[in-house]
Formats: sequence, structure tokens, C-alpha cells
Amino acid sequence: MTDSVTAPKAEKLAAIKGMNDILPPDSARWEALEDNVRSLMRAYAYENIRTPIVEHTALFVRGLGEVTDIVEKEMYSFEDKLNGDRLTLRPENTAGVVRAAIEHSLLYNGGKRLYYMGPMFRHERPQRGRYRQFHQIGAEALGFGGPEVDAEVILMAHALCQRLGIADVELQINSLGQPGERNAHRAALIAHFEAHHDALDAEAKRRLHLNPLRLLDSKNPAMQDVITAAPKLMDFLGEASKAHLAAVRGMLDANGVAHTVNHRLVRGMDYYNLTVFEFVTMQLGAQGTICAGGRYDYLMEQVGGKPAPAVGWAMGMERVLELIAQQALPVAALDAYALVTDVAFFPRVHQCLEALRQRGVRVQMQAAVDGALPGMKAQFKRADNSGARFALIFGADEMADGVVTIKALRDPQAAQLRQPLADVAQWAQSLQSAA
Repeated sequence: MTDSVTAPKAEKLAAIKGMNDILPPDSARWEALEDNVRSLMRAYAYENIRTPIVEHTALFVRGLGEVTDIVEKEMYSFEDKLNGDRLTLRPENTAGVVRAAIEHSLLYNGGKRLYYMGPMFRHERPQRGRYRQFHQIGAEALGFGGPEVDAEVILMAHALCQRLGIADVELQINSLGQPGERNAHRAALIAHFEAHHDALDAEAKRRLHLNPLRLLDSKNPAMQDVITAAPKLMDFLGEASKAHLAAVRGMLDANGVAHTVNHRLVRGMDYYNLTVFEFVTMQLGAQGTICAGGRYDYLMEQVGGKPAPAVGWAMGMERVLELIAQQALPVAALDAYALVTDVAFFPRVHQCLEALRQRGVRVQMQAAVDGALPGMKAQFKRADNSGARFALIFGADEMADGVVTIKALRDPQAAQLRQPLADVAQWAQSLQSAA
């Protein structure tokens, strides 16, 4: 007699911290948000673009700037074992959209208005509203240089906030001017911070000559007085840059969109110029920015394309969903739940349900467990818990008579119907008319 050998129990695996599963019923809220975005983008005539999750590392180094938190600390980069290429999981998607536009000559016949939704990746300590895998909605208007398109993308983001019922959001706006203006401001900043060198922390000292504009974004309390006294970029802007910002603000005012000018708003990527903006809330603590963007007229050229102006924004989906967690997003409800008393009825039941589905009825069927079906009491409980408006009963009597019994689950006063299996279209039509 041989001894039985018991295999060791497999170790239970879990998701990586900061990369979260999205499960039903919460996934229905994500779908509802995505449906709202698609509807809004159609209204603004923006077309969908889907780019790879993995890009060449050089794309982000060139596009975002070497001396940025994202490139220095947060990117998931690795060497491709096949050919040794340096690759990166995308930390944002503007650079990828621009790369795709260049590679496929999307601007050959004029500007393009594009949008995307999808996952991004940053290697950082997970916290509220900040994850290693997070999801963004983005809109990019490529090939348009006027302030009217800046206003358009801001109005679109504002409209999405309104559509979702997001309250207590402040729109902050600023201008970063043009490169020559920023260079003059940069020299003044360096001189100012060098004069207060002892007040700077180690990170500020390291960045002082590499990217002094980022010092203005420091959250170090000990540096705030020095930062407040720093030269303002607005004082270095030429008339054209000032006029561009004034035109954007005028269009926002004309549409009743309240906003404030934040002279310290600089954004985290190097590719921005002229208009920059953020939608900020105090409801999410330190991670209060839910949507941010601006103009990036030089990014096309930086990543190897012909010069072309552009403007866009990105919105964090997790942060938006947290803000509206208490709201009832319009999730599509289940119309009907099919109760079946005998597995032998499944062929005819499927035929009926497929006819309903083809007419837009959202229906789910009770499945067998180990070849057997639960009792009718258990099935009715499941039908009720599903949220369905109607129960469709396929019992022995119904099958013998060639009908289905339709019972309203949310209206106890409604009478039961017996509808011929061969003619469910009539009931489906009345159901859709009443929706």
C-alpha cells in the first residue's frame, strides 16, 4: 500500500498594494461615469483615442522633463528582455497621445480633438486618492493655438463636474507665458532663492538651478515666506501672453464660470506654456486636485514632430468617484430576472430571452448549480435582490401553454401577465416605452 502524498497548499495571492480590483456593484459606478464622459465628449465632438500602456522611456523623459518628480521618482521603468529597450508604464497619457499623433500624421488635414480613458502608473506610496495604478479621463485638442480652445476644454471639464453633481470645486487658472518670458523669470527666481539659500531645504537646493519653477510648488512650511516673496511670473509676461489669458478669462466669465488667478500654479510637467488650470476641492485632503491641464505648444517638437500648438486636461477617476460616492449615479437597472423550474426548459428560455435582449431589455437568467435548479422561493429571493423590475417565470404550466408569466417585483398592485413565448416583442416594446 502506498502512502498518499498531500500537495502543499498554494500560497494565497493578493493584488499589489495600490493597484486595486474594481468589483461589482462598484464597477457599475465606473461604467456610469464612463457613459457620462462618452456622452459629454460626443457633445463637444471629441473622438476617442487608445494608446499603449507601455511606451519608450525616452518619450516621458523628453516630454515631462528630467527634473520632475514623475521622471525622477515615480515611473515604473524596465529593460525589455527581448531587445534591451528601456520601457515605461505610462505615468500620464498626454505624451502618448502626442506620440501617436506624430506617428500616424493625425494633424495632416488639420487639428484633432481627442479624448481617452484608462489606467496610468506611478511608483509612490499609496494614500487616499493616490494609487500606484490609477485611472484618468483626458481631453486633448491638438493643432489649435487660440484662447477659444483653451476656454473650450475648461468649459468641458466644468460641464463634466456639473453633470456629475460635483460641488465645492474651485477653478484656479494662471499663465506660464512663453519660453523667453519664463527664462527671464527663471533668472529672477534663482537670484531670489540664492539670496535666501539658508531657508531652502535639501530638495529645493538641488532643484534651484535645474528647475527653479518647481520650488514654487513646495509644501514645506519653513519655505512659504520665501516662496510668497518670490518674483511672480505674471510680472514678466509680455502683452501677447497677457492678452491670451485675458481672452480665456473673458470667455469663462461670459459663460458664468467662476475662477481665480493663482500666481503659484505651475503644474508638474515641463511641457506647459501659457494657460494652466486646476479644478480643486477641499473634500479630499491633500489630494484635492481632481482635474488639471493647460496649453503645451512645444511638446510636439520635443518628441520629434513638427511644431503644433495643443491644449488639454486630465481628470482622476478615483478622485471623482470618491467625491460622488454618496450620489446615485444613473446605473442601468436590471429589467427582468428569469426564473426556471426545469433545466430541460433552458433551450426555449434562451430563445425567449435572446429575443428580449435584441429589443433592449436587460435580463438575467437563473443558472443551475451542479445540474439542479434552486426552488422557486430561493429564485424569487434572488430575483428580488437583483433589483430587477420584473420576474419572468418559466414553469411547467407555462411551457405546456407556450407562455411566460410576467410578475412585477416593484409594484405589488400590478397584475401578472401571461405572454406568448412566440410574441415577447409586444411586451418588450411596452416595457421600453414605460422606461
